[in-house]
Amino acid sequence: MLLLPALLSAQTAVSIRINGTINPASAEFIHNSIAHAEKDKAECLIIHLNTPGGLLKSTRVIVGDILASSVPVIVFVSPSGAQAGSAGVFITMAAHIAAMAPGSNIGAAHPVNMQGGSSDTIMTQKATNDAAAFIRTIAQKRNRNLQWAEEAVRSSVSITEKEAIEKKVVDLVANNERDLLSQIDGKQVELTDETKKLHTKNARIVTVEMSVVEKVLNVISDPNVAYLLMMLGFFGVLFELFNPGAILPGIIGVISLVLAFYAMHTLPINYAGLALIIFAIVLFLLEIKIVSHGMLAIGGAVSLLIGSMMLIQTSSSLEVAQISNSVIIATTACTVLFFLFIVGIGLKAQHAKPVTGIEGMVGEVGETIVPLNVTGTVRVHGEIWNAESVSGMIRQGEKIRVTRIKDLKLYVEPQPQADKYV
Repeated sequence: MLLLPALLSAQTAVSIRINGTINPASAEFIHNSIAHAEKDKAECLIIHLNTPGGLLKSTRVIVGDILASSVPVIVFVSPSGAQAGSAGVFITMAAHIAAMAPGSNIGAAHPVNMQGGSSDTIMTQKATNDAAAFIRTIAQKRNRNLQWAEEAVRSSVSITEKEAIEKKVVDLVANNERDLLSQIDGKQVELTDETKKLHTKNARIVTVEMSVVEKVLNVISDPNVAYLLMMLGFFGVLFELFNPGAILPGIIGVISLVLAFYAMHTLPINYAGLALIIFAIVLFLLEIKIVSHGMLAIGGAVSLLIGSMMLIQTSSSLEVAQISNSVIIATTACTVLFFLFIVGIGLKAQHAKPVTGIEGMVGEVGETIVPLNVTGTVRVHGEIWNAESVSGMIRQGEKIRVTRIKDLKLYVEPQPQADKYV
């Protein structure tokens, strides 16, 4: 009689948290967590979900893993104030058991364009129809409210946890993880090949965290971060090319570019947008080398702005997989200002007075060694030069100023009296 409680208390519930956008990193984390739960023969996997949305491709991967899981998956929209927005709707409805915390909400799963608003273009209609069919399939599989699910996609409706219970979108409301495990104890769930009765009331909770690699990928999979890494990489490499031997800018640039392109491999990249960004960098470089009166810089700014706005393909995203307009505008402005600054320095250097070599002698002050009766010798910078006066007789020991130099002969004039003792 004491054996059954002992066995029940030995049951484990694996718990993970998804707090942020749905991307390849979160999809990989959930996939590995399901595998971990299956390997340890856990009673269930609890996914604490708080997301504004993410990539449709990653969402499909997560939903596929949940539907094929041999371990019951419970999606818990928590803590209070959390949301299951956009991609989160698909994931929550795909769970064997869907739960929400008090004060949370779910909904608004309509695909949007890069500017954050809906569009009536053919591509957007196709994306919407595809997402609607996808969520209908999930709702039918889990016997959830099919009509509301489609409205969430087509009309971006959003509801609270109480409304979600009334509309049979989710199964229960729980205050915390332990309350959730108590409420689902004894429930039966349909797995791929069997029906399983849950024994979770006294289950031991095992929390699994993202690995270091998954955390890094999760950060750089943010389109804004990937975009900034790419621009930082371009600038770092350019600094190294124009200042060979600086080393640090080159190292930072290469690392940033590698991370950026790795992140972009996981994002729905529009290569036309990427090509425009690279073309913009080329135009800025040409502005430094060619006098175009600012036309190349203007072209570069326009190309960078358009390319940045095109960089993420919106038909594969659910609401948040996009580069922020404020980030694009700020980056474009900083890039333009940076290259204008470089151009300004270049022009200033072209008009600056030479300070080395023979040309650097013009304007320098010295003194006569012998009287300059037209010709003679002078000392400038500790060196003795043949010199010729351009203004008549100059006495020995007088201060002189170099006016020009020709064939290694200095042409000099008396140093103005006001500068004599400066």
